[in-house]
Amino acid sequence: MYDITIIGGGISGSSLAYELSKYQVKVCLLEAENDVAVKTTKANSAILHAGYDPKPGSLNAKLNVEGAKLAKEICRKLDVPRRQLGSLVVAFSEEDLETIRDLYDRGNQNGAPDLALLSKEETLAKEPNLNKDIYGALYAPSAAVVNPWEYTIAMAEVAIQNGVDFFFNQEVTNITPVADYFEINTQDTLYQSKYVINAAGVHAGEIHEMVAPPTFQTIPCRGEYYLLDLEETDTVSHIVFQCPTKVGKGILVAPTTHGNIIVGPNAENIPDELVNTGQDTANTALGLKDVAKGARKSIPSINLGNSIRNFSGVRANTDRSDFIIEEVIPGFFDMAGIKSPGLTAAPANSLYLMDLMVEKGLVLEEKESYVDSRVRVHFNQASIEEKQALIKKNPDYGRIICRCENITEADIRESLHQTLPAQSVDGVKRRTIAGMGRCQGGFCGPRVVEIIADELNLSPLEVDLDRFNSHILVSESKEEESCTM
Repeated sequence: MYDITIIGGGISGSSLAYELSKYQVKVCLLEAENDVAVKTTKANSAILHAGYDPKPGSLNAKLNVEGAKLAKEICRKLDVPRRQLGSLVVAFSEEDLETIRDLYDRGNQNGAPDLALLSKEETLAKEPNLNKDIYGALYAPSAAVVNPWEYTIAMAEVAIQNGVDFFFNQEVTNITPVADYFEINTQDTLYQSKYVINAAGVHAGEIHEMVAPPTFQTIPCRGEYYLLDLEETDTVSHIVFQCPTKVGKGILVAPTTHGNIIVGPNAENIPDELVNTGQDTANTALGLKDVAKGARKSIPSINLGNSIRNFSGVRANTDRSDFIIEEVIPGFFDMAGIKSPGLTAAPANSLYLMDLMVEKGLVLEEKESYVDSRVRVHFNQASIEEKQALIKKNPDYGRIICRCENITEADIRESLHQTLPAQSVDGVKRRTIAGMGRCQGGFCGPRVVEIIADELNLSPLEVDLDRFNSHILVSESKEEESCTM
């Protein structure tokens, strides 16, 4: 019997687990995949928004600004990459100028700090590669970029260290209210819990309807991206937006925490039947063409020929414009419709939900002591002296496996044994960035498979690419033959 069960291991569920782990409650998290941050959380723009876009008075507005402040401190404490670059919303017409003036007023109402309206000349001084036909921009210096999957992994790991149980490959199939608790069925296990939190992303509607009639409709929305080689690092130094529309914030061009440039996304609603089929996150020629056209409107000189990867993610849009954080039936709470700025708002969303649960009867007593920090070894960022000391302590640091990102054998082996260990090649990638560089794992991929097999005592044929049973290798291509004379 758990006090609280969280369904979903994305940024929303993991952030809630992190915040709840500070209190004397028994908590578990159920995730259908074999890791956290494998759906929407791993495939998005990775931006911590300043807070000028949401409608004043909405949950989005309140929790965006609060979440951005909390994220800054959480990233510092948990050693998560974050870069405060500032953002520019660029105007391409007089009408756009009116839009950014409205965003400026809206942002001030929301409490977004230090907003400024820039002239054409001031904007081009900050970003010389911008289209010379711009009219001006809204500048938000508090906007930042983050590594979204490491942000999620970090909070999950601290939650685990504080006693939260994470269960993977546990797809919820049924929820039954029983007296003053719930029975939660997965394909192979029965869990019991006094409270249930639905943080299942694009599947939140399905989980909701296990206990109550529908109150919202999920509208999965695909966004496609380009990721550019480090050669394009100097393209922009800020997060560059176009004026937002009804379907999103437009095509952006922005640096990542690793120095690459990310470009995208478009917005395309996809049928429910395509969700989880692989087609929902497929790239399309038409979608990438739209992204390219939008990017060149902002940065005419951008070289998309230096793309090292295209990818797409699915946003958990709903037919309700705001976040859905509310009690559905006694003890069961939705945390649904967490679209942009959901990554930014995640820690504030968690605190808001916890306050709501306390109003409904949950008792939260803070632990006398708990873990609230995390330190990582960053060999590829270390000084020569620090690298020499690490190699002396562990010779595996002296063997570079991923040449693009300077990731060592020690980094990879240790990722398989950290608090929330990698379960696959992509799990290693999310923890170490091995395979994220120019060759996209073309060189290091086979070595990573070998190291996983060796470290976990597996056959290479048993090593997964990402999801459970997504084996990379299906058979040996060569067999040894005995030679008789």
